[in-house]
Amino acid sequence: MRFKLLFLIVFIFALGAMPTAFAEPVQQQRIPGIEQTPPEDAERARVERDMAKKANLERQADLKRDTDKLLKLATELKQYVDKSNQHVLSLDVLKRAEEIEKLAHSVKEKMKGYN
Repeated sequence: MRFKLLFLIVFIFALGAMPTAFAEPVQQQRIPGIEQTPPEDAERARVERDMAKKANLERQADLKRDTDKLLKLATELKQYVDKSNQHVLSLDVLKRAEEIEKLAHSVKEKMKGYN
């Protein structure tokens, strides 16, 4: 149980050390003699880039909020475990561990960009 807690805490701190992912797409260069995209397509591409950038910012904010909550839950779990003894394991400890597991899975999926 303590190994899983230690692993979770290391995972949480590793999230904080990650560089900001989800970079903006590369801009196309203009090449003389080749037909350029119509203004409507350029506008649509700009709107799509803006929407993607906004979604990435929201995802990054969600990741920060969720990792802060993970740290709080992990700290609470450690306090519960420290208060228990080898013969008694509180239901609160199990519930907190399950909540941490679900939130960690959610963070992992958001990092992949699927949510």
